[in-house]
Amino acid sequence: MPGLVSPIPRFHLAVPVDDLDAARRFYGETLGLEQGRSADTWVDWNLHGHQFVTHLAPARTEQIHNPVDGHDVPVPHFGLILTIDAFHRLADRLRAADTTFVIEPYVRFAGETGEQWTMFLLDPAGNALEFKAFADDSQVFAA
Repeated sequence: MPGLVSPIPRFHLAVPVDDLDAARRFYGETLGLEQGRSADTWVDWNLHGHQFVTHLAPARTEQIHNPVDGHDVPVPHFGLILTIDAFHRLADRLRAADTTFVIEPYVRFAGETGEQWTMFLLDPAGNALEFKAFADDSQVFAA
């Protein structure tokens, strides 16, 4: 993978999975991420320029949820802030793959500061992902 130039620091995140083949199908085929290096117990992924790693770890702990907007938001979770067009393309891709959403794509704070599209789903190992898109990117950290 060639070096990436980024105006902001890129993150590195490693998450546990209980089946690397299922992780390869989900992250590689369903989400369409480019696979990097791998070994018998882990796989590197290019998550829009960020280094994301799935590590084989069969033992899982109980999922925690917090109430937000009448939804049970899974904690912990991770994801990306996308453009609105990219958000809808991903939502369409996930629907085409018959993905079960924890929280279906919807708009939060419609017409207010911080208006955003959001959706939650689980990977095959139960890791929670959130993808979102702001109507105005300058409001990502607005209070």
